[in-house]
Amino acid sequence: MPSFIAENPMLCALALILIDIAVWRLITPTLANWKLAARLVIFAVFSAVLFNDGMNPMQAAPYVDDTARHLAATALQIGWWLFAARTLTVLLGAVMMQRVGHTGRLLQDLMGAVIFLIAIIAAMAYVLDLPVKGVLATSGAVAIIVGLALQSTLSDVFSGIVLNTTKPYQIDDWISIDGTEGRVTDIDWRATRLQTSQGSLAVIPNSLAAKAKIINFSRPADMFGLTVSLQVSPHARPQTVIEALERAMQGCRALLAKPAPSVAFKASASGGVEYEISGFVPAMGLKREVRNQLYDLAFRHLQAAGVGLLSATEGSTPATVSGARALLERSSIFSTLRQEEKDTFSQNMTLHTYRAGDMILPAGEVSDHLFIIESGVVSVMLVKGGHTFEAGRMGPGEVIGESGILTDQATLADFTAKTYCTLYRIENEYLKPCLDARHDIGEAMKALLDFRVHAAQALTEDAPVVPVKKGFLQWLRSRGL
Repeated sequence: MPSFIAENPMLCALALILIDIAVWRLITPTLANWKLAARLVIFAVFSAVLFNDGMNPMQAAPYVDDTARHLAATALQIGWWLFAARTLTVLLGAVMMQRVGHTGRLLQDLMGAVIFLIAIIAAMAYVLDLPVKGVLATSGAVAIIVGLALQSTLSDVFSGIVLNTTKPYQIDDWISIDGTEGRVTDIDWRATRLQTSQGSLAVIPNSLAAKAKIINFSRPADMFGLTVSLQVSPHARPQTVIEALERAMQGCRALLAKPAPSVAFKASASGGVEYEISGFVPAMGLKREVRNQLYDLAFRHLQAAGVGLLSATEGSTPATVSGARALLERSSIFSTLRQEEKDTFSQNMTLHTYRAGDMILPAGEVSDHLFIIESGVVSVMLVKGGHTFEAGRMGPGEVIGESGILTDQATLADFTAKTYCTLYRIENEYLKPCLDARHDIGEAMKALLDFRVHAAQALTEDAPVVPVKKGFLQWLRSRGL
């Protein structure tokens, strides 16, 4: 050992403690392994300095004749026990974080507390030569008193240990605890913290979470359930309602095919009948968007089937109106027509039916007519890189063939019937005068065409090629060096 260390062991030991604190502060958390290695090396050197000078932490401090040095040696030996406890705690924490991740933090803290308690008792027994049995008896009595005073807090602590051990939820999981729904942001000694969908923070004591009903929406991780409930007229035939809602589900591409979505009768009363659509989406963030989309599709398909929601029955179209006339009322493009114009239009609309898989309008064809979907689901197919893929799905009230009417351009996509479909066809000779007279309808159709053209281009254009980095290191890697 160097002469300076041999001559000034206490000063060197104190310097090592300060170096350890400085290194621990300066090294960033991203270099956790280097921090741990530095601490182990410093602790090993610190132990070597103490044992070399006769300051054995397993024995009482030397230098009994020199009070100042005796007190300094005693402090350093006690510091060795605390240093050892801290090093062991950090080492166990690193091992646990690699194995169980953030969820083991509470158990890690508990083990650290136990290790420090053992270190303090060992320092009192070996270094200070105190009667440990008496200390333990006194501390036991104090522990009973403190335990009674902190009974609720201790319940939260041990409940937190159970939650971290059984792992009903983890950090970033979306859960519901006793009706409170949110994303888990932290699990500490006392409580579980949730960030709700409204952005607020919910703090739930661990003792309450351990006893409550817990629903984890994040497991399994690749599917998240959603439900939409609708009330319809009690006079509507159940089979008609179920078929309309099944078409609505098929029109929602975001729903997972497996597990398959389903429609179920839920409840019946004199005021109405309730049905429920259940399905799954691949991400939690899609639930609200898909629920809204599914409700809109259900509304449109029920309306196309002649079934109205209870909240919409008052404004429904009279039963004496023809199907073509009612479709114009529901169409977002033609709803602004005057009543006499709608009557003329409806008289020149012809009904066409298509079975599932039939081609309605192929890509590349310049359409001389416009289709308005009355019922069913129409699939929109595009081609990218020689492969055909589904770009979207259309439902009641949407139009097909506007590109040929407005610009004499060919259709960019194949429009095929995904389910049994009924569509009304309007010939260009009847539609052209209307577009010339009503600029608002022409502008609405042009805006729709622009949106569809840009969407098709975005879906079919090739992704930009990322340039390959070339350099000396890349050259070495390419040759396996």
